[in-house]
Amino acid sequence: MKVSIITAVYNNHSMVAKAIESVLAQKNIKIEYIVIDGQSTDGTLEIIESYRDKIDVLVSGRDGGIYQALNKGLSLATGDYVGFLHSDDFFANDHVLEKLFKNISGQEAAVYGDLDYVLKNNVHKVVRHWKSMRFTPKLLKMGWMPPHPALYVRRDIFNSLAGFDPQYKIAADYHFILRLFREQKHVFSYVPGVVVKMRTGGASNNSIGNVYKKFNEQRRILNSLGMGGGVVVLRKMLNKLHQFV
Repeated sequence: MKVSIITAVYNNHSMVAKAIESVLAQKNIKIEYIVIDGQSTDGTLEIIESYRDKIDVLVSGRDGGIYQALNKGLSLATGDYVGFLHSDDFFANDHVLEKLFKNISGQEAAVYGDLDYVLKNNVHKVVRHWKSMRFTPKLLKMGWMPPHPALYVRRDIFNSLAGFDPQYKIAADYHFILRLFREQKHVFSYVPGVVVKMRTGGASNNSIGNVYKKFNEQRRILNSLGMGGGVVVLRKMLNKLHQFV
């Protein structure tokens, strides 16, 4: 089984090396590593190039934002399963993917685990522990979703859902996850354990304006799919409260 990991990056020279090294350090699993650079101008590309012999696919060019960059990576992926490691983030240890895929038959639509939010400048300090759970359909109405960076989806299913809809600038991952998990025919596997450490301060939560924009996008997404609206988004926000440590 081969797993494609996609990192999309733009002007993040101070952190991208740790993300790359955490991918390259994964043990006992076949990885295809794809890096999509948005034509960085701060030295990021030079850092990525220093790992060029260990990166399977590297593309640098302008794109229309994070989700278009991720879709570009998806179009180049050849693995059985595909996941994303953002340039601010890193794997919790060198064996997380081995554990995640250890008992996967290949019939599962997706496999996922847990995630820790850590301080941007002190990655040893966990501020939020996003513990997921085994999926049941009623969870979607409660605002549940698995941590997107800890989610790996079968590539053929990614393609059947046409990846991420770039009309959503900040919540296209939520749109994709809802479309994926509402399909009753799919089988999902939850493997307890932290997969990814995510630094705080990401684009969707780094300002009041972005939080408001995210709320509105998620409400629109739920309405468009006939799965509720603002009430579900509020439940989603409330469900996060117990995760803070």
